[in-house]
Amino acid sequence: MPTHWHRAAQIAAVALSVLAVGLSAAPAPAHDRSSERIHEVDPSGGPGDRIGLDGGCADGTAAPGITTAAAEGVALACTAGSGKVLPNEVWPGGASVTEADTANLFGGNLSGLSFESTDVLWAVNNGPAKLYRLVPDGPLWSPDKGGWSSGKALRYATGSAEPDAEGVVVTPDGLFVSTEGDNGQLGTGTPKILRFDASSTASSLTATGEWNVSSDLPSVPANKGLEGIVWIPDTFLTSQGFRDERTAALYDPASYPGHGTGLFFTGLETSGTIYAYALDLSGGGFTRVASFDSGLLSVMAMEWEPATGRLWAACDNHCQGGMTTLGINAQGQFAATHAYDRPIGLPDYNHEGFAIAPQAACIGGQKPVIWADDKNNGGHALRAGTLDCTGPVTSGAGSGAGAR
Repeated sequence: MPTHWHRAAQIAAVALSVLAVGLSAAPAPAHDRSSERIHEVDPSGGPGDRIGLDGGCADGTAAPGITTAAAEGVALACTAGSGKVLPNEVWPGGASVTEADTANLFGGNLSGLSFESTDVLWAVNNGPAKLYRLVPDGPLWSPDKGGWSSGKALRYATGSAEPDAEGVVVTPDGLFVSTEGDNGQLGTGTPKILRFDASSTASSLTATGEWNVSSDLPSVPANKGLEGIVWIPDTFLTSQGFRDERTAALYDPASYPGHGTGLFFTGLETSGTIYAYALDLSGGGFTRVASFDSGLLSVMAMEWEPATGRLWAACDNHCQGGMTTLGINAQGQFAATHAYDRPIGLPDYNHEGFAIAPQAACIGGQKPVIWADDKNNGGHALRAGTLDCTGPVTSGAGSGAGAR
């Protein structure tokens, strides 16, 4: 186990006075919010109710009528019977965050992250498009040897360069990358999901599978497409009564032959919406199984936590680094269950990657988490913190959940 995970767990402590100051600050200058959703409200006027949500309610329902013209800080009501707007909670882990890479190792544009094991962390760079295999290096993470020292260039299935690689996830069916568009055709947004053979010894990797999901999504600007991506096993989804919106019935994996053993969930930056897809792994076909609101203004990163059955969605400095967790409700739909502030020690930077270490990494009740900073602020792209190993567990989580 990496030596940098053997530090004592630090308990999060929030200075309420600091939050209160932030909440009472003068409002930002008025601007056209006609196409935006409210992402910061203060229903009670007290600390702890500053949220990174856009009007999500306690039971996961939306609050219509509050998504456009209202000003930040206005008390907003949810739909009848839905409860109050979810308040932000203190980060459920350590308050301390440390730099986790050597200075200027990656430069800018490091984005998605995904743990394969306690000792292997995958990362993608969105420009130039690269895949990194990272391993522990004392208290830090560094590129693995054996051809990974500078990362490996990523190419489309045609061999052309270069995908705007934003998210990455390791699955039993291979390594998959979500993209916003083609860096070679600036101004063009063509969201795709790509599969790569990470075991290849080649210096550059050509996609072994490609799914162009742009026809299923709203038209988006070139830099506002797919960001985070996660994979959730069918065994978990069926155990939780996940509902297939296409069939209006309980999700049945047999309805999607050739899709493997799970569904892919990917977040659209421009809307904060998450889409669930069954991919035909033998071709380029796909089917949308569901879509739902992340509870955030924008989705910049996603993570699936098998041990608790939580789906995490993360925003960056556009939402002060806020996060939500989602679970499957009584209607069989994913809905926001909690909203969290970023840890006190995590700067409000352009974090576009977030990964939770496997449960096997737990020490003293906490496990490591890593953030990737697209802007390489202060010369560092990786930052490490901790998350409580136990949390609100989705009913049935662990029953076929593939707990890591």
